[in-house]
Amino acid sequence: MHRSFFRWLYQIEQDARGTDETVAALRLAQKSAIAARRTVCASFAASQVSFRISSAYGAGDCSSGAALPHPAGGGDLEVTAASGVAYASLPGAIVFDAAGRPTAAASIAVAGLEGLPIAVEAETGYVH
Repeated sequence: MHRSFFRWLYQIEQDARGTDETVAALRLAQKSAIAARRTVCASFAASQVSFRISSAYGAGDCSSGAALPHPAGGGDLEVTAASGVAYASLPGAIVFDAAGRPTAAASIAVAGLEGLPIAVEAETGYVH
């Protein structure tokens, strides 16, 4: 096999891993909302997603909350896109209520990884 083929495969794997991190973080946010019975918000920028949890039950947003802690410890839960990859056609934020339901369905295109969009289902909050 030619060396460039293996580089191509390696790049595809690295790209998919970046998308997997975003999906995993969104799933964690949804599960955290259910477990804490609090609203959890995911805020998107071009190359980063950050997460906040509300401080009060029934809050409609996370403005009065704090950053959602990373499950491995050592800081806040944030996902930064790999070099050359950016979130495109993204929602301003995804808000999960205390039951884990988002306020609306969402679809996040990942520029640089056109074949791997991320979806959040409206009624269940399922992220895939």
